[in-house]
Amino acid sequence: MNRPGPDVPTPAERRPGVPGHPERRDPFTAARQRYWHAVRAGRHAPPARRSPASGGLLAELAEAEYTLLDPPRTRRGAASAGDVALARLRSGIRAGDVPSPETCVRSIAGGAHARSAVAAVWPDSLRRYGVRRATDALRGGLLRGRDPETTSFLLDLAAAGRLLPLPGEDLARFARSPYRRVRHAAWRLLASSGHAVPEPTSAEGERDAYERLLLDALRHARAPGTGTTGGRSGLLVAQAMLMGGLDRPGEGLSGGLGVLLGALGDALARTEGVAGVVTAVTACRPELEADPVLLRRRSPGHWILRLPVDSDRPPGPEDMGGRREETAWWAARLLGSLRPAVDVLHVRYSDDGSLALAEAARRIGARLVFTATPDPHRQMTERHGAPGADPAAVRHDLHRVFLADCLVARADRVVGIAGRGGGTAELLSHFPQLAGGRGSAGIGAPPEGIAPYRPGRDAEARRRRLIEPIAAALEGARLPVPTVLLSVGRLHPVKQQDVLVRAWIASGCHEESLLVLVGGSPGTPGPAEDRVRDDVEEALASCPDARDRILMLPALSNSDVRLLERTLSDPSSGIRARYVCPSAKEEFGLAVLEAMDAGMLVAGPLRGGVPNYLVDGHNGLLIDTSSVRTLGAGLKRLVRTDDRQAAELGHRAKLLVRNSYSVAAMARALADHYRDTAGRGDDASEGAPPVLGPLPGKDRTPLHHAEILREGLHPSPRRPAKNGHPLLARSERYEGTER
Repeated sequence: MNRPGPDVPTPAERRPGVPGHPERRDPFTAARQRYWHAVRAGRHAPPARRSPASGGLLAELAEAEYTLLDPPRTRRGAASAGDVALARLRSGIRAGDVPSPETCVRSIAGGAHARSAVAAVWPDSLRRYGVRRATDALRGGLLRGRDPETTSFLLDLAAAGRLLPLPGEDLARFARSPYRRVRHAAWRLLASSGHAVPEPTSAEGERDAYERLLLDALRHARAPGTGTTGGRSGLLVAQAMLMGGLDRPGEGLSGGLGVLLGALGDALARTEGVAGVVTAVTACRPELEADPVLLRRRSPGHWILRLPVDSDRPPGPEDMGGRREETAWWAARLLGSLRPAVDVLHVRYSDDGSLALAEAARRIGARLVFTATPDPHRQMTERHGAPGADPAAVRHDLHRVFLADCLVARADRVVGIAGRGGGTAELLSHFPQLAGGRGSAGIGAPPEGIAPYRPGRDAEARRRRLIEPIAAALEGARLPVPTVLLSVGRLHPVKQQDVLVRAWIASGCHEESLLVLVGGSPGTPGPAEDRVRDDVEEALASCPDARDRILMLPALSNSDVRLLERTLSDPSSGIRARYVCPSAKEEFGLAVLEAMDAGMLVAGPLRGGVPNYLVDGHNGLLIDTSSVRTLGAGLKRLVRTDDRQAAELGHRAKLLVRNSYSVAAMARALADHYRDTAGRGDDASEGAPPVLGPLPGKDRTPLHHAEILREGLHPSPRRPAKNGHPLLARSERYEGTER
């Protein structure tokens, strides 16, 4: 595939809202392209011809992060000295300028995002500068440190490198710290260096489920292990879903991706050449108290592995940065226990949790596959380019862009989600480094898909239960024509249910339809759900008439959602049903595909991946969800589409999904990628960008295994030793508990 040069924009690089003007490129994307072109060419990136945004924090930080030369600081702007220092640290890491251990330790003071950058580059700093300097830097930091966050992070860095910065008796004092993170980091460090983990004192009382599991794992020197694939030959594939659950989309952090990975794991396990699939999820303290078993079979050949998390609630993306080493340790410990050994680990989110799993893959010798998406890349200028943008949101999205670059660099194979025409041109425009040494031919775009619908048990009774509250609400709404607008998704600002309600009212569609929102936890909601519910309530307060024409239902199982969609789309129901996805954007939109598969007339967002399969006026409607006004216009168009045309569009949508978006086809395509990735030799990285850029001097070549052991680094054997451990061995009693 021919790739345009650094100064020739692709359509994805043009400023949003200004089609047909290639000279007006998206400035953030252009800055990244110039930077990576300069890195590949081995020269310094010239200063940007234009500021990466029209002003504000994004402009300053993008200039600092995407110019290899130190940018001039001639004026005081929105960025603080710490912001600029972090931007320069990231810039150097991308280019292969590995910071010294002393610089890493000093950078920790920059906050959570700085600690994340240090964790990403620490193995390379240790390799480049050696054990002695790294140990001395950590010792100095621990002796100077005062706050528990810094202390636990320094202990984590020591454990990651198997370094002993303080004598065992000093570490034992940390092991009795009242701060859980400090205590647990010290336990992991003591165990990794061969020291005994202290027994709890009587004052400490009974350990909770998490600490019991951790101590159990630490006190067994042998690697845990148990067979999971029943002797089948082929690859053992691991995939990750660290946010939310697999089977209840719309509850908490659970969404369409969880449903996809559940069905995909089942399909992969039935695919030729795959011995089994392990889907890694998280389990917080209350979940561990209720059920301490870590490994269960979901379906033949597909296992669910729960990674313990020391939290009183399921972790969100904002929590994983402080749990990088904890997550990496558990993942390496548990995934490394499985027999046969894990061959490939596939991660999909650009977050700290995925980087933790990437580190675990390195430790157990598994290959890493990463699904890269241009999120938030494609909207950086649009969201944050103007002066006055939310500083926290700017910093968060720049952090996510950096994490995605780290995952691209770490991965043995990068795949994308197919764009228009099935290609990856847009992905390459936002990840210019992929168009370098690996070549665009190495960037696959396996098809996405959904599982075929199966009614399940008691379908008729469930159907009546699902339609009953909607029928009652329609009766109370007293509409001239019984019309339902259905929207399914977790309650979250990015899903924009609050914007949908405002648009439904402002457009007058509340006078013509019943709005049914499905999503949200039936128990204790999180802060994001509370915020959306409050905003919905505020919108309804402005229009009392609308309150009788909205129905908010808690999250349903995926099977129930698909049954409800089919019930509503059945002409015999006597209901005019339409489906709307009001999200600001969807990278793919599996819930949209499922509604199309049911034969509903679907309206999906113009931004993101939905336009890759939903063609406006042919098999659905594309609507602008960027504002109340534009979303309202789309709703009016959706509600007022006549029934004959709606049936035609719904029929075409159903045919498309069933012919082109099968989870079985997705599994076959991914299995080919996995076999190719796992089948490479140890020199597979030749021609690919190095992990974090080339190391200068004598360290340009990788250390041999014997040198790694002598230097004290964590060895990365291709196959761990075959031993047993009760943590997973006892889960064999539960092998028959299928979904």
